[in-house]
This record gives sequence, C-alpha cells and structure tokens, in this order.
Amino acid sequence: MKGLLTSLLTVLTFTGLQAQSIPNAPKLVVGLTIDQLRTDYLEAFSSLYGERGFKRLWKEGRVFHNAQYNFAGMDRASAIAAIYTGATPSLNGIIGRRWMDATTLRPIGCADDNAFMGYYTDQTCAPTKLLTSTLADELKIATQGKGMVYAIAPTADEAILSAGHAANGAFWLNEGTGKWAGSTYYGEFPWWASQYNDQQAVDLRIAGITWEPAYPRGLYTFLPDWRDLSFRYKFDDEKANKFRRFIASPFVNDEVNALAGEALNKGTIGADDITDLLSLTYYAGNYAHKPVQECAMEMQDTYVRLDRSIAALLDLLDKKVGLDNVLLFITSTGYTDSESADSGLYKIPTGQFYLNRCAALLNMYLMATYGNGKYVEAYYNQEIYLNHKLLEQKQLNLAEVLQKASEFLMQFSGVNEAYSATQILLGSWSPKMDLIRNSYHRKRSGDLVVDVLPGWSVVNEDNGSNKVVRYSYIPAPLIFMGHGIKPAVIQTPVTIDRIAPTVTHFMRIRAPNACSVAPLDF
Repeated sequence: MKGLLTSLLTVLTFTGLQAQSIPNAPKLVVGLTIDQLRTDYLEAFSSLYGERGFKRLWKEGRVFHNAQYNFAGMDRASAIAAIYTGATPSLNGIIGRRWMDATTLRPIGCADDNAFMGYYTDQTCAPTKLLTSTLADELKIATQGKGMVYAIAPTADEAILSAGHAANGAFWLNEGTGKWAGSTYYGEFPWWASQYNDQQAVDLRIAGITWEPAYPRGLYTFLPDWRDLSFRYKFDDEKANKFRRFIASPFVNDEVNALAGEALNKGTIGADDITDLLSLTYYAGNYAHKPVQECAMEMQDTYVRLDRSIAALLDLLDKKVGLDNVLLFITSTGYTDSESADSGLYKIPTGQFYLNRCAALLNMYLMATYGNGKYVEAYYNQEIYLNHKLLEQKQLNLAEVLQKASEFLMQFSGVNEAYSATQILLGSWSPKMDLIRNSYHRKRSGDLVVDVLPGWSVVNEDNGSNKVVRYSYIPAPLIFMGHGIKPAVIQTPVTIDRIAPTVTHFMRIRAPNACSVAPLDF
C-alpha cells in the first residue's frame, strides 16, 4: 500500500509539472541601452509624452525604478560592457571608453584594433579588448552559431561592446561621412546595410534636417533655461562637424530605428524559431555634449523625441515579430555629461585640480626621496602610472612607494582621497572601496587613483580637458517588456549586472562566463 501511494504521488507530481507548460525562448531579444537616460527626467517630462512610448512601457512593462551600477566612474563603454557581460570592469576589462596603454604610454580606445579594417570608415575596431563572454556570445554558442546577432549604435564602442565577440555584425555612424560603418572582424558587410548607405543614409538627407522644438516653448518649463528665445539647428550649416553634432542629438535615434528596420525587413533576424539578438543604443544626453544649463530646452525636447522613437520601435517589433515573441529590455548607461562649474555668485566651494601639475610634483617628490629618475611614466583620467622598471632597477618596494605617493597626493588642494593599487586590491572592504575595486583592472588601471572633491574641476593642460566633479546619484530605470512579462513598477533597487543572467534565463542558455549573480525574480 505504501509503495502504491508513493507511485501515485509521483505520477500526480509529474503530471502537474507537465500541465504547467514552460514557455519557449523568445524568437527575438532586443536590448535597448539609452545613453544617459535619467528616471527623474523621464518622469518630470511625462506630460509631454504620447501614449505609445514611455507611457506604454510603464503600463505593459516590468519597470525597475532604480537600477544601479555596482562600480564607480562609469561611462558609456564601461556601462554597456557591464550590461552585456553581467560583470564589472575588474573582470571584463573595459574600464572606460579610453585608458592609458601602459606598454606604449598612449591613450587607446576600448574598441581599437589595427588588425581589422573598417567598412565605410577608416576606424579599425574589434571587441578584442573585451576579456569575458557576453550574452550575445553565449547565444551564439548555445545555437551553434545559428542565432543571429546584430548591434546598432551611434558610436563604434557602443556597437562593438554590445555585439560581443561572435556577432554577425556591429554598425555605427561614421561621424565624418554619415554612413553606417562596420568592422571586417565580423565578416562581410550585409547587403541591406550597404543598400541603405547607398540610397537612404543620413548624408543624403542632412541638408533637409532641422531641429526645432516639437512643442511651443511655453511647454518646456521643467528645467531652468538661461535663454529667452527658442532654438533652431540646421545640422548642415556646420560643415566641419555636422555629423558629430547629429550623433549627439535625438535625431540619431531615428537613424538607429531605420537600420534596425532594414535588418528586420530585409535580413533574416527574428524570422525563425531560433532566438536572435538585436542590440540597440539610443542617445539621451545633452546636445553636442554641452552643459545642461546651456541646453535645457533641447534636453526636454530630446525626451519628447525619444518617446516617439521608442513608440516607433515598439510598433516595428509588434508588426514584424509580434511583441509576444520578443523579449525587450531597456536601461541606461547611468551617468551624464559633465556640467559647467557653479558660478561664484552662489558661493559654492570650488577650485581647479591640475592633473599634469600633480603628476610633475609627485615625480619631484619621489626623486627627492629615492634619487633621480622618471618615476611617473604617465597620467590619464585621474590615474597615475609609475615606472615599474625603474623601481625594480632601484630595488624599491612597490607597496612602500605607493604608500608614500598616496600620502603625498593627499596634501593637494581639492584631493578627497588618493588610492594606491595595493589599497584597492588588498585593502579592507567598505561600500565605497567595493565600488572602486569593481571599476579597477589591475593590468589596465593606474597605480594611483585620485578622488577629487565634489564641485572641483579636474583640468588637464596637455589636452585642454576640464571635468567638473559631482557625486550626485543619477537615477536610471530598467524595463522588461514582451514575452509574457507581467506589468509591475518596482521601487526596490537592483544592480545592472543582473540583466545578463535574467536575459539568458529567458533564452534558456547559460549566463556569460564572468557573471556570478542570480537572475531577477519574475
């Protein structure tokens, strides 16, 4: 009798499991990263939106109100790498859009690789500096190369990093010609992309594109604006940098949509039951990277046009694939362009920290301490690189030199903290140190990292750069939609590294190889 009951329970259990049918993997996954999207702006301008864009996402999507990056100093490249690898720069190696190459002592781009030529560009790009697998790579492995992967973005680093190592193609706008560009790393340039370049590319239309407010000026009241007049930009008037300005405007989002439409209409992506991936990047930053005080009205209009671009994308996906067959995730890069320094009129403490002068004085201090030599080899982006060969020749203890150097740097006006590589990699844990450690790669980051006080400007007289430091938190959303996702708005913070394992869970494939966090609970 006991055996019979056990058999009956087993049968009933498995019957119940079979009745709860496990959903198939989506036909198409669409990742949309919106560079510099802010939740506070998104909500503040909501009265200007239509019903088919952001409002539809809020009604039909699972909205995580507060998505956080678990590393410090993110930019568009390190953010996108983190999204698609599920790992921080300490593992995936993308510590920024550019960093100092310790072997050549020259700054290099995160997607630079001279071994590969470009299509419709003289840029030589490849994902070879990305050190871990991405969700796109894992899709390729799981489908034995049958799953199609394309990435479309305004810039090369965004496209390359979201495409990963094994994609079918990565496309970005050539800021010199306005054509969609690619890399020979990914094989042949698709015919439909070449056809678009020849017949419909933005260089053929830019003379007729003018940016004016979509609504009357009186509706743009959410950000203080220093001007009394409205704006009007005709991109073709700026012959020298018209495409660069176009790429830093909301009009670039419609170009991303246009090429995505070509891929869906003329390519094979999303056309069969094997899961494909389409990675897209939009721009929601300041026009031409100006401080927000100089383009407050443009910023509000950017969100109006961004809302329309998202509506058009949703309609395109619904028409070509059906949103029930699509898993869509949308998030932000989690940072914003540097703002201008606060005016002395308001008496906010400020100052200027000169990175090149700081490095020169540090070298003089080390010479006075250890004898003649060039101890400081290079400096870049608030990081200082020491001459390890010289330290070895002088038989100096690296940890001791770094300790003395960091103590010396702490004496500079405007320095909040100076971290040595030893302190970052081997020091005690704290929440702030964890963020810094996650952003630090021991073979690419500097030996010393200088943390400057908020409100101060970091000035590099060598290249004329000037960056105002702000510690203010930038709220960013994370939205999932389609493929049976149940609508909800969730206020509990989530970290951005959970996107990759969540998406791969829906795909029924393994997570990227450096991703150690669990998928989000749906």
